[in-house]
Amino acid sequence: MTEKEKRDQGLWYDANFDEELLAERMEAERKVFRLNALAPDQSEERAAALGDLLGRCGSDVEVLAPLNVDYGYNVSIGDASFINHNAYLMDGAPIAIGSHVFIGPYCGMYTAQHPLTVAERNAGLERALPITVEDDVWIGANVTILPGVTIGAGSVVGAGSVVLRDVPAGVVAAGNPCRVVREITDADRPRDA
Repeated sequence: MTEKEKRDQGLWYDANFDEELLAERMEAERKVFRLNALAPDQSEERAAALGDLLGRCGSDVEVLAPLNVDYGYNVSIGDASFINHNAYLMDGAPIAIGSHVFIGPYCGMYTAQHPLTVAERNAGLERALPITVEDDVWIGANVTILPGVTIGAGSVVGAGSVVLRDVPAGVVAAGNPCRVVREITDADRPRDA
């Protein structure tokens, strides 16, 4: 079994020294560099570069530079989603971002998990667990999302949160570690909208 096959099955794999994975990450670096070098008003070129980088990119997606990924092909973004500046999508495992998702600046989604033991960590072992952000989610600035987490549809994650566990649908969650604060209700609707 190759290291990539191990990775894709959620097993411990050699993330640091495997030539196939190193080559794939270098190719992603090239694509990211090209994307991030485009001017903000080069919207058609940016859309094409984003489509070339990501596994799936829906319509009307806006991603502000710079964006960073490990592979790119493990990232999918649904329609009409927005990702603000300085996002890092560490996509050793799939990162699925739904439609109508708003992501604030400096968001990090990290699928990688490293061993706690020194010898295995120094050997480059890692495993990758998927991250899912369902439709209509709002993620505030400086949010960190860790391996294996799902954020439920319609939820809001407050700025600066570190999301260690799943967040259910339709709630406000915040903190370090991130916890559910309350449900979102009709009382949250703007009165003058």
